[in-house]
Amino acid sequence: MVTTEVFEKLKSLQVILGRKYELEAKIDEAPKQLTSQDELLSKLKKEFIEKSKEYEAVKESVLSIKAELETAVRTREEGEKNMDTITTHREYEALDKQISEASLKEAELRKSLQKEEKTLAELDDIIKSTEAMIASQENDLNTSKETLNNQINTYKTELDELGKQEEGIVPGLDQEILFKFQRIIQRNSEGIVAVKNGVCTGCHMILPAQFANEVHVGEKILFCPYCSRILFYEQSDDDSQETFFNDSGSLADLDDDFADDEEYDEENEFMDEDESSEDDVSGDDGDEFEEDSEE
Repeated sequence: MVTTEVFEKLKSLQVILGRKYELEAKIDEAPKQLTSQDELLSKLKKEFIEKSKEYEAVKESVLSIKAELETAVRTREEGEKNMDTITTHREYEALDKQISEASLKEAELRKSLQKEEKTLAELDDIIKSTEAMIASQENDLNTSKETLNNQINTYKTELDELGKQEEGIVPGLDQEILFKFQRIIQRNSEGIVAVKNGVCTGCHMILPAQFANEVHVGEKILFCPYCSRILFYEQSDDDSQETFFNDSGSLADLDDDFADDEEYDEENEFMDEDESSEDDVSGDDGDEFEEDSEE
């Protein structure tokens, strides 16, 4: 017979292993807690790089426009200056055309320059804002990593303690059963459950009667055919009630006694009715006899 000590060991080991696997899962999942923060930081850095490149491109455009603007201004000013030295109408027309074209070019360049400088200022603000957000996000991420590392260290400390408790329980247990037991707990959280009224309390399936009886006897370690958990017998309230009736008589016996009492009452009732009928008959005969005598 499997001793109660073995079942108690498995129950204790179940608590330890359940917590152990829970902590190991938390340690494995821990880095994922920082995923959203890492993704946000990466997004901000990518945006910073893109805006910085765009800023440099606009900056070069501004420098180029300024250079062209200087040329246009210089051309216009030279034309205006030469107006004082012209001697022919043809020279006047040539200088006037030069001044007009230079003035038109200057106006267009100033408009473009104003637009590009506005874009450059906006990009500069975005870059500065993004840079500040990156610094803040990096600070938050580092704080989260530190907190998470402390939590993981706490988990590892608890795991070490659970390992020591496990080492104190495992000796003496069958290694094959132990291996199955560990795999069941990893899959189902519980590796050993009770059987009550022929039902596995792990998967709530009704067990075959013969199999449930074998669990009750407890000669060997048995696994639930449905959920693979180790089973042990546990008496329920219904079992106690059944035992009471087996000892003091069943409900069927009470029904039989009640039926006998009813039959007895019915017989007495019939006897009373017969006696009453005989008395009535005797009374009628007496009356007839008296009438005959008077005649």
